[in-house]
Amino acid sequence: MKFDPQEHHRRSLRLRGFDYSQDGAFFVTICTQHRICLLGEIVGEEMILNDAGKMVQAAWDEIPFQYPGFETDERVVMPNHLHGILVIQTKEKGNGQEGQTLSLPDVVKRWKTLTTKRYSDAVKKHRWPPFPGKLWQRNYYEHIIRNEEELNHVREYIFTNPLKWIDDKENPAFDPHSKKPL
Repeated sequence: MKFDPQEHHRRSLRLRGFDYSQDGAFFVTICTQHRICLLGEIVGEEMILNDAGKMVQAAWDEIPFQYPGFETDERVVMPNHLHGILVIQTKEKGNGQEGQTLSLPDVVKRWKTLTTKRYSDAVKKHRWPPFPGKLWQRNYYEHIIRNEEELNHVREYIFTNPLKWIDDKENPAFDPHSKKPL
């Protein structure tokens, strides 16, 4: 198939002109490919991580150790996605990272690569369920958190996300017409 820029145009979800390597807080949502539930299940209103979900959570929690200037805040791994807050703090800490070149998209891409490799290895070694083609969707959702009030609102959303799974559009059993699971 010949490349057609009109048909194959990739629309960026990033805010045009925004520097994603500058200090700030970001709400990030990363979904599995085709939103397949590979990371655990909701039992009652509690998220029960399987081994894959535990690996994904551990990799997220490793971000501050892997990437100086990046901190994690509230996060939740759901059956087919992750919600988390990443904070870039380079200038405030005086940690010598002011000239860092990593941006939010860089770190998310590296995290996706790491978790895909770990998951693929576990498919072979521990018979985890295989994924179709890619573990993660190509893109991810991000929102710039602009103030403390918004940060607290996002934290509450993340914390209560398992309670709302029955009405979550990421839930494969969600029926948008009845707002009840199928």
